[in-house]
Amino acid sequence: MKVFLFSISTLFFLACGDATDASKLFDIQLEGQKKSFHRNDKVGVAIKNKKDLNISKVEYFIDGQLLPVEDGKITLGIEKLGNKVLIAKIAYEDSSVDITKKIKVLAENSPEVYTYEIVNTFPHDKTSFTQGLEFNNDTLYEGTGRKGQSVLRKLDYKTGKVLQHIDLDSSVFGEGITVLNDNVYQLTWQSGLGYIYNKSDLSKTETFSYGKSKEGWGLCNDGKKIYKSDGTEKIWILSPKDLSEVDFIETVTNKSIFNKANELEYVDGKIYANVWQKESMMIIDAKSGAIEGVINFGGLKEKVEQHTKLDVLNGVAYHPKRKTFFVTGKNWDKLFEVNIIKK
Repeated sequence: MKVFLFSISTLFFLACGDATDASKLFDIQLEGQKKSFHRNDKVGVAIKNKKDLNISKVEYFIDGQLLPVEDGKITLGIEKLGNKVLIAKIAYEDSSVDITKKIKVLAENSPEVYTYEIVNTFPHDKTSFTQGLEFNNDTLYEGTGRKGQSVLRKLDYKTGKVLQHIDLDSSVFGEGITVLNDNVYQLTWQSGLGYIYNKSDLSKTETFSYGKSKEGWGLCNDGKKIYKSDGTEKIWILSPKDLSEVDFIETVTNKSIFNKANELEYVDGKIYANVWQKESMMIIDAKSGAIEGVINFGGLKEKVEQHTKLDVLNGVAYHPKRKTFFVTGKNWDKLFEVNIIKK
């Protein structure tokens, strides 16, 4: 019996060994030996057959999507861009195996350039280290940062008057916020947790933890899903039921993968994201991750009171009825209502 068990386990080990040694049998070869491509590129592809085995079928996939082969080429017509794994499913002789190759799929077009025009200027608390900004109806919600100074509050944006507020524990650094249905959601920076509040009175109702993302930066929502930036190239898609990370997109241009998305705002299929430490904002397609536009907010910081704690542009909120954007910065004494204009 012991000999029989040993034989079975040995066969199992050898079978697993064959599967894990697929790279010794085959390799995916791409035209020009490139690793970076653009969406909808047609790319020559072939399988290097290292052992001259009899291959009966090869299929290529990215993100579970079959990529048909025509004239020896696959078309990278995938929805979500960024770091990808090209999988070749190979049927050979009486067996089959999957082999992979890591590639980057970037946006087809370069981002368009936008500028701004100021419509109105309103007062803003210059002690606020603004991390999150969002309208719900005509009420402006703001989340601020710094340990010992982090708050969540409702504002009358026209006067800057605080209507309601709640202090965060002095041990955490507050980050982005979003308002969905009857709840306000708020992140913390490096504590690995976020908070859920009742929208009407800002009472805290729940705490949630992060998944694979290590930090909390910005939040926004499309009415159904919540989007979360974390300081990497990824924008996570969260379930509003339990805030679990169910998917993600990666922010890319036509030249590279970009990792500077900070505070977020969702408008008509696009995510507007402050670029960390820059006086600019990205316009990101919420489905693909393509950075379709860059808004230059240069000169806006010079229009606020200059003082020692003055920091960068951060905070973007869209007012659906007015159809304008509201922007401010960390420790800025003004809130600007602006139109965004293609340059």
